[in-house]
Amino acid sequence: MKPLPELTAFLEGLPEPHILFDARYRILAANAAYRRAYGGQRDVVGRTCYEVSHHFSVPCDQAGESCPLARSLASRQRERVLHLHHTTQGEEYVNIELSPLPGPDGEPAFFVEKMEPLRVAQGQPAAQGLIGRSEAFQAMLALVARAAPSRATVLLLGESGTGKELVARALHEASPRAGKPLVAVDCSSLPETLFESELFGHERGAFTGANAAKGGLVEAASGGTLFLDEVGDIPLPMQVKLLRLLETGTYRRVGSTELRHADIRVVSATHRDLDQMVADGRFREDLYYRLSIFPIRLPSLRDRAGDVTLLAPSLLERVAAPRHLRLSTSALRLLSAQAFPGNVRELRNLLERAALLCDGDLIEAEHVQRAIDTGRRPAGTTRPPAQRPSAALTTDNPAGSVTDFKALEQTALRATLAAHTGSRAELAAKMGISERSLYRKIKSLDSTNMPPAS
Repeated sequence: MKPLPELTAFLEGLPEPHILFDARYRILAANAAYRRAYGGQRDVVGRTCYEVSHHFSVPCDQAGESCPLARSLASRQRERVLHLHHTTQGEEYVNIELSPLPGPDGEPAFFVEKMEPLRVAQGQPAAQGLIGRSEAFQAMLALVARAAPSRATVLLLGESGTGKELVARALHEASPRAGKPLVAVDCSSLPETLFESELFGHERGAFTGANAAKGGLVEAASGGTLFLDEVGDIPLPMQVKLLRLLETGTYRRVGSTELRHADIRVVSATHRDLDQMVADGRFREDLYYRLSIFPIRLPSLRDRAGDVTLLAPSLLERVAAPRHLRLSTSALRLLSAQAFPGNVRELRNLLERAALLCDGDLIEAEHVQRAIDTGRRPAGTTRPPAQRPSAALTTDNPAGSVTDFKALEQTALRATLAAHTGSRAELAAKMGISERSLYRKIKSLDSTNMPPAS
């Protein structure tokens, strides 16, 4: 059965990349936006969607991904997922929305897939935005992609230094409010006596020193997003007034009886255990539920296996500008071996110290080690001191880079594959990674020694 030409013509006029394909993953039609993003010099019609978008030789669900087609066949309804796609501009995170189209017998016959790039995140080193490829990072990013277009109040949870303000910005920039202000409020730095006037504003004469009327941060965020950082530090008396703002969308300036309407979307963040604070009576339970309509937990850097090698070059570019510094293979290996209890913030600080200790253009392992040795250890940590780099770590190719590191990793993986005789699942468990991550690593080798899936 062939799709109606009217449907193909309709897809052609859509601005976002769209494809039409069958239950065997074969692309039957692709609009101009998709051909520009994914086609390059080759025609995409007749090829499979997983080969074009992922460079996979098998469907996504057989390669450790969540396949929207498989999910739609099971649910008989529209499905949404976040994937990392290969485009003509490099790898990009893409929001995918798949819709099944029934045939004469009522069963799904064709599928329309819409793709929208998530511009706020990258799967490769970049100068801006969120960066990562690990499973923990992608799981967090999928929640960001779902929450961003909505009006839901989002609560960002996680350790200090995990990038909560960056995620708040990503939520704002991927929302319909992106053209309006994002106003950040550092709740931990505002004294209780000033909190209300800073947040809601005040009228002239409302208190000593109020010589003129002043709008607050809620007013400044009108039409946009109000980001309440370290919301666990809000004083209890102010929690009541913040609750009223969230429940009614209204507030009053200090010294005024006029009720004002707030057109804002609230995103909050904390590293504190709000559940325990509620149990201890230090945080209002009703406010907690208003703030955490859509909670998103940010993974620590130690839970983001492999992301250090992506983050380090990007962070170095930011902290070392205008110098153009590179990291040697041994420097990257030493960085990857660190625990980083301070997460991305600690990695950034360490790279800035290493850059100051380096006189040339290439940061070596010894520069990183000196930066580690001169850094302050967080109190109470049980992290053992980092080991001095061995001779094997310091005999780099002078042009050492991320590419060299990948070559070393692939050499080690080939040796592991050659010695392994069991299944892919057994090998993944042995290596301490997921089967999905193992598949990607093997796929990059173009190896013929791929272990069986089970």
